[in-house]
Amino acid sequence: MSKYSYELHIAAANEQEAETKMRAVTVLASKLSAKELEQLAHIVKNDPVKMAIARKALGV
Repeated sequence: MSKYSYELHIAAANEQEAETKMRAVTVLASKLSAKELEQLAHIVKNDPVKMAIARKALGV
C-alpha cells in the first residue's frame, strides 16, 4: 500500500492534546477503510444522537 504525507492543523488546548488526537486519528486511519472513515465522519458531523450513544458506550 502506498503512503502519502499531508500537513495538518489540529485544534487543541495544548501540544500534548494535539499529539494524542493525532495518534488516535492515525490508528483510525490504519484500521478503517476510506468508506468506513467517511461514514464515521458523517455520523460525527450530522448525528448527535448516535454520537451521544457512542460517547456513553466509550465512557466519555
